[in-house]
Amino acid sequence: MKVSNFLVALAVLALASSFATAYDPSPLQDFCVATNATKSAVFVNGKFCKDPARVTVDDFFFSGLNVVGDTSNQLGVHVNIVSADVIPGLNTNGITLVRIDYAANGGLNPPHYHPRAAEILTVLEGTVYAGFVTSNPGHRLFAKVLKPGDVFVFPFGLIHFQLNIGKTPAVALAALSSQNPGVNTIANAVFGSEPPINPDVLTKAFHLDKDLVSKLQKEHWVDPSEG
Repeated sequence: MKVSNFLVALAVLALASSFATAYDPSPLQDFCVATNATKSAVFVNGKFCKDPARVTVDDFFFSGLNVVGDTSNQLGVHVNIVSADVIPGLNTNGITLVRIDYAANGGLNPPHYHPRAAEILTVLEGTVYAGFVTSNPGHRLFAKVLKPGDVFVFPFGLIHFQLNIGKTPAVALAALSSQNPGVNTIANAVFGSEPPINPDVLTKAFHLDKDLVSKLQKEHWVDPSEG
């Protein structure tokens, strides 16, 4: 094989490999119900598989997504995450379901991103302003006001947000393309890290007064998924 052809083949193989490892691994069996009982279990996709003979219908079931979340925090939002930790039968299926409750008049799911997933959001109640921002160098904002029945997509790994602009509470359901999508809330990560980032870094990066940076680092930063 000529050197040039070999290099092209190597490049294609490397690219294919990167795509293959960018998403959750495909299951090699009908199901791998997650279990904490590690005796005689197989470790797959970050979880131990339950003995198939002991799997029941309840391993694929969850009740309670109709329950309204507590939005009395400073953001006015609550995120209820239904993952493989909640429904063991979701393990190895590469999906997570989320219910988001927004308080009236400004309930906010703040700017954040999912390092391992894209997201599709459906508004069930209320009026929600939602959007995402593209990466460097463009930083284009794609945003839209959503009403019940409207669907919006947040592409893989991009910063996005939702704000209730209505006078009544809002509710949305979201599906994410990973069983462990992860979430990094921008303000929490930047100003609430432990230990704190050197204020000189944030002062220069965000064009802020150093005293304001120090004040922000002392704030309590809410995790939207906590009650």
